[in-house]
Amino acid sequence: MNKYELAVVVSANVDDEAKTKAVDKCKALIERFGGTVTNVDDWGKKKLAYEIQKQTEGFYYFIQFDAEATVPAELESRVRIVDNVIRYLCVRNDEA
Repeated sequence: MNKYELAVVVSANVDDEAKTKAVDKCKALIERFGGTVTNVDDWGKKKLAYEIQKQTEGFYYFIQFDAEATVPAELESRVRIVDNVIRYLCVRNDEA
């Protein structure tokens, strides 16, 4: 099992219910492919570095999880179409 982190930026133009639904959908996808969610960091609303889909702010979430090496590719192909997710990035956390 490898350690990974999924960074998700959710649209700032949605209500709290839609935000939690998007994050829960991402966590469910991780678990569906055999991963285990270890931590979820909510960084709140932040200004984006550049405009995305005519938006200048977004809600940042960082989801740490343990999974096999095949999970990130499957996860990225599914997170791409989750409603209200405007950006995502999955990286491996290597122990230094």
